Amino acid sequence: MRIAVCDDCKEDALSLKTFLRGQEVSVYYDAESLRADVEKNGIRYDLYLLDIFMEGDVSGIELAEKLRGVQEEALICFVSTSGDFYREAYDLYAIQYLIKPVEEESVNRLLQRVQKNLARRLEKETSLVYSWWGKRGAIPYGKIRYIGTRGHTLSIYCTDERIQESKGKLNDLERQICGDVFLRCHQSFIVNIYHVESMGVSDLMVAGERIPVSRRYYAEVKNRYQRMLFEGVD
Repeated sequence: MRIAVCDDCKEDALSLKTFLRGQEVSVYYDAESLRADVEKNGIRYDLYLLDIFMEGDVSGIELAEKLRGVQEEALICFVSTSGDFYREAYDLYAIQYLIKPVEEESVNRLLQRVQKNLARRLEKETSLVYSWWGKRGAIPYGKIRYIGTRGHTLSIYCTDERIQESKGKLNDLERQICGDVFLRCHQSFIVNIYHVESMGVSDLMVAGERIPVSRRYYAEVKNRYQRMLFEGVD
């Protein structure tokens, strides 16, 4: 998960970054720097943690308004020493409002909430297009448990117990979809990390099925699995 922390108090900003270990965090100490990265440089984050009271001409509330204008679906959490801005946060559809000093448990709850929000959004908006016997269709990422291969045929194992076959090569599919949600774990398998129930020394448990993990991919899969556990995703 890509997260931007914007707080002119260095101690508070670095404290938040410590609580966000395991995530990709960028720290900004003024509103204008973050605004420039988003508006001018096209940088996007999954979550923005914004201090409300910052030195300079732009407050956290005003920054959120500008971010929302560029990235309409931005997930924003306000951080403040005061609870006086709950109404403004509500009007800007803030996902959460944290009071300083921020506790690690509160940050963990925030991450769980954000990850579930992103997973729901991903399921609604992102689908895998397949082709079989001249017919095309699409399956939302969230409904795919794992994908296996046999020759030039892909088998897509879905949450409704359906197995949809598609023409294609796993290497090509890996370049297309693998990243934060899907991971290559074996020469014959790609897995949706959010459907993994447990990880052993050489396999993953997905809906009661053991999916092999080869040594080539083990370190990357283990790292992503541990990050997923930290995110608290069901």
